[in-house]
Amino acid sequence: MNPEPLKKSMREVLVETLHRRMLNNDRLFLLSDDLGTPALDKIRKDFSDKFINVGIAEQNMVNVAAGLALEGYVVYTYAIAPFLMRAYEQIRLNLCVSSQIRPVNVNLIGVGAGVSYDVAGVTHHCLEDVSIMKVLPNMMVFSPSDWKLVELFVDYSIEKKSPKYFRLDGKPVPSIYENINDVDFSKGFYELVSPTAGGGKVCLVTTGYPTHRALQVAKKLPGVGVVDVFMLKPLNEKLLFEALKKYDSVITIEEAFLNAGGLDNLILKILRANRSTIELNSLGFNDKYVFDSGGRDYLHALNGLDEGSIIKTVQKLLESSK
Repeated sequence: MNPEPLKKSMREVLVETLHRRMLNNDRLFLLSDDLGTPALDKIRKDFSDKFINVGIAEQNMVNVAAGLALEGYVVYTYAIAPFLMRAYEQIRLNLCVSSQIRPVNVNLIGVGAGVSYDVAGVTHHCLEDVSIMKVLPNMMVFSPSDWKLVELFVDYSIEKKSPKYFRLDGKPVPSIYENINDVDFSKGFYELVSPTAGGGKVCLVTTGYPTHRALQVAKKLPGVGVVDVFMLKPLNEKLLFEALKKYDSVITIEEAFLNAGGLDNLILKILRANRSTIELNSLGFNDKYVFDSGGRDYLHALNGLDEGSIIKTVQKLLESSK
């Protein structure tokens, strides 16, 4: 029997990896908006001159980060994802506009993607971030499905001199990529489950936490493919289409608003650009906030993102293709 995948918090792994890199790289800074985690205490203790707690002031945090980056430093800002939106004007002007003129390596860490802060309620849900961050020129959008991708991305983020948004889950998640060694961040996706020779009927295209659910569905429905899009921008669209054209239908699954510039619109753009006849179905959150109280599974069930609903959607497509 295979052991259960190791669960870890994305934010803890990120901060721990940054601590190790700071031991040999004096260009790294970490800023926090008064948000704490045990891993931060170690950086605060060992690198007090490279850690700044700006207080509950996200706009000021981005301004300070931009100033440090323009002086040649690599900066990471640490905040709860929905509250980072307070600084959207500063992100747009000081990071994205500035980076078109000079290198600006600021890495915005948004913790609590989707509804991972489920019981905290609608104020802590973050379903808009994909849309508003992806639309900004020069902004990279990283949406990992597990902690191992986060660990691997740190070195890439240090060397890639552009603004980036890290869409991190708020809960510990099992590893998916722990034993995968050929991740290519410039490619932007990974085909976790491939169809048998000759192609498949349905492919689940996911980003972030829903990738775990897609893998569970694929285990129960042999022949269903799974593609994890961990880089929503930039993305090698040509290579992604090569992976998708083997299928009759594609289902996008995301913890974000539908038809609002997220994963679904990205895949639709790729299919249209290639004049593809692949049928596209999209699962996500409708155009309204979720005031219902409950855990993540409950919120998913309300919006057709639970395992049972995904299986029904896949089975319906399989039946129609017979």
